[in-house]
Amino acid sequence: MAGTTIRVVARIVARKEKTDQVRDILAGLVDPTRSETGCISYELLQNKADPADFTFVEEWKDDAAIDAHLRTQHIIQALVKLPDLIAAAPDIRRYTVVR
Repeated sequence: MAGTTIRVVARIVARKEKTDQVRDILAGLVDPTRSETGCISYELLQNKADPADFTFVEEWKDDAAIDAHLRTQHIIQALVKLPDLIAAAPDIRRYTVVR
């Protein structure tokens, strides 16, 4: 049913020379996040044309589940490691399905 869950698209662009480190940090978030309450799906994508460009495509039960996700230790630890490895601040957007 449209609009009942929240979708998140989160884009992270690594500094070119830090791509492998960023990929390892981001990949380490997948399994613990998938086991979180309210997580419906959580995928990490890497751009084929630009390997430094990563995108999470997520589906969550509600905003409260996303907010709880952002307070988990694995996310907090990743956010501490990433600033010196990424080219810009992460672009994180929440969506609802229209149709």
